[in-house]
Amino acid sequence: MPRRHPLDPLTAEEIRTAAAIVRDQRGITDRWRFASIDLNEPAKGTLSDIARTPPEREAEVVCWNRDDGAAFKGTVSLDANRIVSWKPLLPGEHPPMTPDEFHDCDAALRTHPRVIEALSKRGVTDMDLVLFDTWAYGAELVPERYRGRRIAWADVWHRNSPDANPYANMLSGLHPVVDMNTMELLELEDVDPGPPPNVMGEYGPGLVPGLTPRPDLKPLNITQPDGASFTLDGNHLSWQKWSMRIGFNYREGLVIHALTYNDSGKTRKVAHRLSFAEMVVPYRDPTPDHYRRTAFDIGEWGLGLMTTSLELGCDCLGEIAYLDAVLHDSHGEPYTIKNAICIHEEDDGVLWKHVDDRTGAETRRMRRLVVSFHATVANYEYLVYWRFYQDGNIQCEVRATGIMVTTPFPDDDPPPYGTVIDHRTYAPFHQHFIVARLDLDVDGERNTVYATEAVPRPSPTHDDDPYGIALIQRATPLRTEQHGIQDYDWQRQRAWKVVNDNVMNGLGTAVGYKLEPAAAIPSLLDGASPVVRRARAIQHTLWVTPYAEDERWPCGEFPNLSEEDSGLPVWTARDREIENTDVVLWYVFGINHVTRPEDWPVMPVDTVSFWLKPFGFFDRNPALDVPAHPGHVPAHPGHVPAHPGHGPARHDV
Repeated sequence: MPRRHPLDPLTAEEIRTAAAIVRDQRGITDRWRFASIDLNEPAKGTLSDIARTPPEREAEVVCWNRDDGAAFKGTVSLDANRIVSWKPLLPGEHPPMTPDEFHDCDAALRTHPRVIEALSKRGVTDMDLVLFDTWAYGAELVPERYRGRRIAWADVWHRNSPDANPYANMLSGLHPVVDMNTMELLELEDVDPGPPPNVMGEYGPGLVPGLTPRPDLKPLNITQPDGASFTLDGNHLSWQKWSMRIGFNYREGLVIHALTYNDSGKTRKVAHRLSFAEMVVPYRDPTPDHYRRTAFDIGEWGLGLMTTSLELGCDCLGEIAYLDAVLHDSHGEPYTIKNAICIHEEDDGVLWKHVDDRTGAETRRMRRLVVSFHATVANYEYLVYWRFYQDGNIQCEVRATGIMVTTPFPDDDPPPYGTVIDHRTYAPFHQHFIVARLDLDVDGERNTVYATEAVPRPSPTHDDDPYGIALIQRATPLRTEQHGIQDYDWQRQRAWKVVNDNVMNGLGTAVGYKLEPAAAIPSLLDGASPVVRRARAIQHTLWVTPYAEDERWPCGEFPNLSEEDSGLPVWTARDREIENTDVVLWYVFGINHVTRPEDWPVMPVDTVSFWLKPFGFFDRNPALDVPAHPGHVPAHPGHVPAHPGHGPARHDV
């Protein structure tokens, strides 16, 4: 079997091997859980000559003993069949939650006499219609008597029928508190909310009264008779002038590695690694049902573990290539998520166009390559798309859909922390903060980040600007980490340009890529709140750090049951130099979800995105060589088509 590329995800056999090595050499029994068995990615410096000296294949393992809670992190050499390092987690550090724990907790609760009795008092007797939705805690909110234990709490929901929406009816005031190692019910919070409201929370076929599908939609077919234009060789993907490697892991899900652009035969580096490093979702409702509801969907649970299989015609259209993902359960046994990653091309309208009264119209249509995956995070769905364009642009888009958390309230007394969306039912306001980790290497690793701002000339009295119309672009280099902590400024149209001052383009200016921010939302949180203490990363739009192999997680490596953010605020306190060095950008964006009735019972996608755009990376439009559409017929020279209803086209000379 040919040796795998050092950045390729672990195979099922490699996962089994890593688990077996740990069991044999550390005496791990069935009472242990594996939180993660993941590729230990080689450092950047070892990848420069992998053909001659390939780095060892290593796995990083996090596991713990359910009997005493002792947890460890180790590195396993798959080539040498040995443990390279083995260290206990520090006090206060807990491994992430696992899907097995979620299911085991559900099974334990639905057979517990106290829970059954509490449900019976509410008129719920069919346990098959009950959903226990387990959430992780922040340490500060854990009752003092349970500090140090692996603890979680749960919502309880009730379906109207076996096929009905499991999140249609919250049983407000009913919250089990569980030790996740022993599955012991520590407490059962049970406050009677009064009679339940009459809610219509169904969206499935046949369950919505009076719903008739629209009859006037004709088929929309996406076809490529000659096949797709991209090439997929294992995990290596090439399309047009782009080249990249596709990675996947339990925590981040999709990862883009080794991104380059072929510019007139020269391979030029753009990015070493692009991914999502954290997702923080605080609910902004202090009532008893919601005050502890803050999810770290990447650090506590893992987007990869919650990735779902994609279906042609539903999730993806066109000529599709899929990649499977191999993960593992908490016993270390691998399993496969079929069609976890979707790769396809899309038409995206006009790329460039001009109509000339002598030569007619020249138009090129835009095509983009899309690499995507979808994750189901309990009631929510996140659809993540990395899009690569023929002109060198990169867009990252996230679509959020799924089902809102809802809560009943007494007659005529809705709380001010949400929107009424059904009879005596409201959906709390909440926020989704996504931290993108952007390890850009623009024509190499020696880069500098500049904050760019559009500013008017300070005074209109200058002789060369008597009318006060001058607009200036100001660029300020960020020299240390404290300067690299930045906030979006709409008034100045602030953006950030990653520049290689050591490489000049044909015009004599330094090459660069620009992070054009969008969906930058303020935290709107008190700085002393437990949410901010655990996730200080969300207090700013951008952080810039020098590359460090072990700095991967902006809110700390183990945010489950955490009390303080041990990531970005700790690293950047050293105020290291970030000028003319290997930099990493941490961009914070997301959704300020002021809930709507139109989001119920299932939410139309809410879409947010940001762009990475070449800025001086090329000497001119790199998409001049995109061919015309096969059906394109230029207008006859000397004739400009009239614009119906608007007279002839206007031309500026």
